[in-house]
Amino acid sequence: MDDWAAKEFGGAKLGDGRLTNRLIKIASAFAERPTASIPGACAGWVETQAAYRFFDQASEKKQGLGWEDILTPHLECTIARMRQHRVVLCLQDTTELDFNGQRIEGLGPLSFEAQRGMFLHPTYAITVDREPLGMMDCWMWAREFKEADGSRPGILESIRWIEGYERVAEAAARMPGTRLVYIADREADILGMMQRAHALETPADWMVRSKHNRCLPEGGKRWAKVRSGEALGEIEFLLPARGKEAARPVRQKLFARRVELSDGQGGLFSVTCVIAQEIGAPKGVKPIEWRLLTNREADRLEAVAELIDWYRARWEIDIYQTYNLHKSEVRYDFALARSALSLASSASSA
Repeated sequence: MDDWAAKEFGGAKLGDGRLTNRLIKIASAFAERPTASIPGACAGWVETQAAYRFFDQASEKKQGLGWEDILTPHLECTIARMRQHRVVLCLQDTTELDFNGQRIEGLGPLSFEAQRGMFLHPTYAITVDREPLGMMDCWMWAREFKEADGSRPGILESIRWIEGYERVAEAAARMPGTRLVYIADREADILGMMQRAHALETPADWMVRSKHNRCLPEGGKRWAKVRSGEALGEIEFLLPARGKEAARPVRQKLFARRVELSDGQGGLFSVTCVIAQEIGAPKGVKPIEWRLLTNREADRLEAVAELIDWYRARWEIDIYQTYNLHKSEVRYDFALARSALSLASSASSA
C-alpha cells in the first residue's frame, strides 16, 4: 500500500514536506484497514499520535490544512484513471456524518434537530463493470439551525445536485475520449438540474430516478404516457442480498418514451422516461419498479437494458459510504480532514 499511497498523495501541497510524508503513511494505514478507527488503523501509539498531530494541522491557528488540500491529489489521480475508459459512471449521493455527543465546534443539525454532525455529498467514479476509480468531487457542509419561525438559513441544499452535475460537465470537457454519466437517486429529480444540463448542451449524460410525476406541456401526466405504449421487452438479473432479504432473480418489463420538458426559457427539450416494472415477484414481496429520467435516447430494448445496468451500479456508492465513513474526534475541521482521507483511501485502493 505504501507505493499506492505515494502515487496517490505524493503531490499534495501542504506547505511542509513532512506533512506530505505523514499523509502518505496515514493513507496507507487507512487503506490497509478501511473500517478501523484511527488507533486501530495505525501501528501502535506513536503512529496514532502522529496521525492526530497531522489532523490537528487543520486548525486555522496552525497550518489551516483543509480537506480540499488532502483530496486534491486524489481527485487529479481519479481524473487520470477516468481518461482510460470509454464510459465512466459518476455516482452521487448524500450521507450524514453523525458526531452526536462529541465536543466538536461547528457542527449542525442532521435529520433530527437534536442530532449533531455534518453532511457529505461525494461524486464517486466507477467503470461500467463497477471497478472503482476514485472520488472526483465532494461537498461537505454543516446545516444551519432553524430560526424561531421554523425557517432554516444558509445555502439552498438542493443546489448540490446542480453543482454536482456542473463539476461532472467540467470534467467531461477535460476528457473528450470518455463519456461521463451522472447518476443519482430521487433527491436529484430536480427540473433545475435537467435545465442546467440542457443549457450547457449536455457535455455529460445524466440519469436520475424519478420522484415526481410531473404534468406534460401538452397535458396529462408523464408516467401514464410512458405506460400507454407497448413494452420494449423484458430483462432478468440477480438482485443481491440486502439485510435479511436473500438474493433473488428479478424479471422486469421495460417501457420507454421520449417526452418534452420546459427549458425555463420559454422553450422545450426532450428527455427519455424509462419504467422498469417487475413481473412475477414472489408472494409477499413488493415488486421492484424503477422510473428513470435521462437525456440519452433509448428506443430499443438493448439501449434501455444498458441504462438499467448503469442505474443498478448506483448502489456502489451506498456500499462505499456505508463501509468507509467513520466517526472522528476533536474538532469540526479535524473531522472534515479525517473524513476526506477515509473517502480517498477507500475510493481508489479497492
